[in-house]
Amino acid sequence: MVSKPHGGRLIDRTRVGKSLERLIEESKSMPKININDSRAYDILNIAYGVYSPLEGFLSYNDYESVIKNMRLENDLPWTIPIILDVDENDLKDIKEGDEVSLVYNNEILAVIRVEEIYSWDKKEYAYYIYKTTSREHPGVNKVYDMKNKLLAGPITLLKNIKEPYETVRLFPKDTRVLFDHLNIKSVAAFQTRNAPHLGHEYVMKAALTFVDGLFINPLLGWKKKGDFIDDVIVNSYRALLTNYFPKDSYVFSILRMEMKYAGPKEAIHHAIVRKNFGATHIIVGRDHAGVGNYYGPYDSWKIFEEFPDLGIMPLFIREAFYCKKCNAMANEKICPHSENDRVRISGTQIRNSIIKGERPPEYIMRPEVIDVILSYKNPFY
Repeated sequence: MVSKPHGGRLIDRTRVGKSLERLIEESKSMPKININDSRAYDILNIAYGVYSPLEGFLSYNDYESVIKNMRLENDLPWTIPIILDVDENDLKDIKEGDEVSLVYNNEILAVIRVEEIYSWDKKEYAYYIYKTTSREHPGVNKVYDMKNKLLAGPITLLKNIKEPYETVRLFPKDTRVLFDHLNIKSVAAFQTRNAPHLGHEYVMKAALTFVDGLFINPLLGWKKKGDFIDDVIVNSYRALLTNYFPKDSYVFSILRMEMKYAGPKEAIHHAIVRKNFGATHIIVGRDHAGVGNYYGPYDSWKIFEEFPDLGIMPLFIREAFYCKKCNAMANEKICPHSENDRVRISGTQIRNSIIKGERPPEYIMRPEVIDVILSYKNPFY
């Protein structure tokens, strides 16, 4: 049985028919605020239940509870605030109780009913969410560049966002139907932001030995310099899955969501999101959502001990390496050989090889995946 949505109910903040037509017309005369890519995709994720049980952007009480207690005010686990930052100049004609049009790419995307307008302390936010206040952390740097006021309230989506990968964009109501159709009752989600190497394949297949199917859900959207571009991620996974996974063993779907690089707290957030898609398990990397040396190597595993009520089971699968004596991918639990026989997979080394136009070794990355990556003149941000 796939997991129940977080909070027990899959949120739907969309409208159809006459109700939608009426709100679209009314939205034209409302005050307007322009939003960026990240906020636009947060709106989409709220509207289609990816962020269930949220119906809009966090209230002040929920915001404070999330950053300090890692839970919503009602005590439901939640670790990354979903907030709408606005400039004070945008608020000249807006007060609590108003309905406001949210404009993306010169079109009205959604309407928010403003329940609260409040200030936030960005340095405090950075300390609680990222465990650092340094601008050298890419997530913290982005927070400091956000606007000074936050709007809270439920949203209603008026239109979808055009998606270049529409054939592989699924929302929770879609994946739940698909898992049922494929008779997949236990589902392990795999979060990724990179093109796949054999270490990723090893981890996914290890998980697949314990569950009925995989939910492979690469994250597209803002990432840091040096990460793979969206096209490479999508097409390299298509190549891997088509050639090396049984056809009915997985569901593949992209997710538009900003990468925060918040380490352990983001690991919990990723788990909640995949729970809403129907996943019963989530594969958690050793340094899941980490960057630099800001988090301990197993912090993203330890944090799950604080959430016995999360409702999705973490799978802690050890980091894979290639063992020359085993002549296979392995991990420390199953390989008896010395470090001298182990080839650790380094994303930096893979990137450096690709930048030079060289092919990474086939014991590190599948040839079909390498072909996809090298077909792009510049496969990185």
